[in-house]
Amino acid sequence: MRHPIGVVAATASGRTAAATLASVWPKEVRVFAADSVADALREAFRACEAVVSFLAVGATVRILAPLLEHKTTDPAVVCVDESRRYAVPVLGGHHGANALAERIAGVLGCTPVVTTASDAVAVPGLDELADLMGWRIEPGSDLAGVGAALLSGEPVALSGDLTWPLPALPPNVTRVSAPEPGLPVIAVTDEDLAAGRGLVVYRPPSLVVGVGASRGASAEEVLETIDAALAEARLSPLSVRHLASVDAKADEAGLLAAAERRGWPVVCHPAEALARVETPNPSEVVRAAVGTPSVAEAAARYAGPGRPLGELVVPKRRSARANPMVTVAVARHRGRGRLAIVGLGPGARDLLTPRAVAELRRAAVVVGLDQYVDQVRDLLRPGTEVVASGLGQEEERARTAVELARAGRAVALIGSGDAGVYAMASPALDLADEAIDVVGVPGVTAAAAAASLLGAPLGHDHAYISLSDLHTPWAAIERRIRAAAEGDFVVCFYNPRSRQRDWQLARAVEILAAHRPPKTPVGYVRNATREGERVVLTTLADFDPAEVDMYTVVLVGSSSTRIVAGRMVTPRGYRWS
Repeated sequence: MRHPIGVVAATASGRTAAATLASVWPKEVRVFAADSVADALREAFRACEAVVSFLAVGATVRILAPLLEHKTTDPAVVCVDESRRYAVPVLGGHHGANALAERIAGVLGCTPVVTTASDAVAVPGLDELADLMGWRIEPGSDLAGVGAALLSGEPVALSGDLTWPLPALPPNVTRVSAPEPGLPVIAVTDEDLAAGRGLVVYRPPSLVVGVGASRGASAEEVLETIDAALAEARLSPLSVRHLASVDAKADEAGLLAAAERRGWPVVCHPAEALARVETPNPSEVVRAAVGTPSVAEAAARYAGPGRPLGELVVPKRRSARANPMVTVAVARHRGRGRLAIVGLGPGARDLLTPRAVAELRRAAVVVGLDQYVDQVRDLLRPGTEVVASGLGQEEERARTAVELARAGRAVALIGSGDAGVYAMASPALDLADEAIDVVGVPGVTAAAAAASLLGAPLGHDHAYISLSDLHTPWAAIERRIRAAAEGDFVVCFYNPRSRQRDWQLARAVEILAAHRPPKTPVGYVRNATREGERVVLTTLADFDPAEVDMYTVVLVGSSSTRIVAGRMVTPRGYRWS
């Protein structure tokens, strides 16, 4: 197995930078050293999935040129110059080098120099799209020709099984049922279709092959039967997601060997789960043997608890051998919609996480509050659909995002701070079900941003409390404030005061003041990390709630919180000698 990232350096400056990467990514980076830098670079290239070369681009290319085979199998290579100003993807831009250059830039402070045409114009490359979706590409696909048409704005047809949650595609790509002759075509299909000039064929992992095997069945018989079943239905082996069977066959040597030869995973299910799957060819003999009346057909259709069953496209068929020991069936499992719930952080662009950026670029639809959408429009790919709405429409946004995902789209539902803290994750997940895939992307919370500006007020136990009584009765909010006061928690108030709610914060402070001394530190931050940022440190006695609005986070210290060198600190009880 290849190591994730190999790093090679020739100078003291390069070695320092290499050590920095190794310290930041200790589980990924291996620094290579040899008597000659060229030997170290060659060794890293052979042993790693990606290489960071602190050498000149020319020197790196000359050393590695004899080792190059194909862009889909060669390691990604990024060169960083001696002064650490630039990170240049040299090989495998769409296969990890561009992303690695961005990561290196985040650590070393250099500028990524991305030269692949599709990235330069924010259009996904065709091979990048395959990697993003986890698809294979049919050999012979015209990546260069269709990719050139995509980039030049020429009409490109998209056909086939379009239930998969694709990212945004440029406006010159049109979904069609039957492409016009002469148009470049991108086909998404598991059907047996030869690629060629003007055609790129993607193979989504849509097929599950169920296998029933008698004890001692050979790998050869398993593969013969699978190949015959796929050929009969004109289905591509490149779209096989995995082989499936019953738990009793989890150690069947022939099944495991067959899967290993083709690089297919094996997934085995409990007999009681398979017994509940409706199939056209049940067998009581099979039920008596393994506890389910169907193995091949049921395993092919079954996708796990709560997941929809696959469509049986090849019913159970036996091996063609004289004494058959293998049965197989094939089911098609459609793509599922994808909902990414993305926290954008407190507002500053450098506090927007790389994962959040990746999800924004992964989405075909972005749903969010209008002012949050405006913050990230420049990060969206051309063709991204935007659904923006105003304040007070949170439930509508959550419902819209879930419905779009149920329709098979790739959706990003955005919110400020962390999406799971007084934001969009909870209303969306209240509506989401097993019909869609959900991805959570954490963000830097308003509390964390404000706390970092004040010092370390959240250094010990603390409580977040929203003072908005739009959805929570004030009596319940007041009980929580009293509990936090009696428990001596640091309290962080969200939604502290608005024009319509102008008394709740004063009441909350009054409750806390009954349990804490007047000199208890209080800090509040308005527009944390954004334009107009204001940071104020005061005390419980001097705090004026009228200074606060909905753009402010208020932190009230516990009995142990103190001011140290002008910073608000809640100690954890360390004993300094």
